[in-house]
Amino acid sequence: MLDYVARLTRTPGEIAETDVEALRTHGFDDRAIHDICAVTAYYAFVNRIADGLGVQLEDKRG
Repeated sequence: MLDYVARLTRTPGEIAETDVEALRTHGFDDRAIHDICAVTAYYAFVNRIADGLGVQLEDKRG
């Protein structure tokens, strides 16, 4: 799963059916694969919005 997530994050245009099939061979069903893809895409989206707007992390040290 983490290999798929890394590939989807770094080189999304290179994801192929073989990547999805690899998840199935490790026991992930279509719903789980969808969820993995959706969560990965969501975090990529949010990070790009934050980066594009210059959002800075809050300093939690008091």
